[in-house]
Amino acid sequence: MIPQTQSERTRALCAIAPVIPVLVIDDASRAEALAQALIAGGLPVLEVTLRTEAALDAIRQMSRVTGGHVGAGTVLTRDQVYRAKDAGASFAVAPGATETLIRACEDASLPLLPGAVTASEVMLAHEYGFDMLKFFPAGTSGGAPALKALAGPLPHIGFCPTGGITAANATDYLALKNVVCVGSSWVAPADSIAAGDWSGIEARARSAAHLRG
Repeated sequence: MIPQTQSERTRALCAIAPVIPVLVIDDASRAEALAQALIAGGLPVLEVTLRTEAALDAIRQMSRVTGGHVGAGTVLTRDQVYRAKDAGASFAVAPGATETLIRACEDASLPLLPGAVTASEVMLAHEYGFDMLKFFPAGTSGGAPALKALAGPLPHIGFCPTGGITAANATDYLALKNVVCVGSSWVAPADSIAAGDWSGIEARARSAAHLRG
């Protein structure tokens, strides 16, 4: 799958809802209920970060929930690309972009949402064929003003900013024409997942789903 097609897929996924919950899951037994709560709240596109031993099993469990699109986040290596695909991930998210990672996603036919923050990084990703990117870490890389500035010379690039996005500032990003959605952990924080607070998570998801329009 060439990068142009990958970006078509990730842009379409990012356009489904204004927020992609970024999830750190320590106990895969909670994954299915978590996915059900988020999807019921109107956030069907989910990112499970590969930062815990339970992450791949969580992706496997969540990918079985009807109506969801589960991606693997913090994908850094070729091996992680294939393991994520085997676990049922429908897309991959990376904090940056390397040729090895790009080629692995091409080979595995796994749509990649690569990260970029500077104009040079964005231009390099676009040379490979990507026009839908992750802007990370957003909060320490100029935030919404930086994304607004990038829209001037690079209006054809879409972004999903993550890192420092909260319920309080998400609308600042979502108001920008080049922001397709945002990614954040505020909808399903680790303590709520650990407590099994599915009703609270669903309520936050419902609020987040109405942030744009």
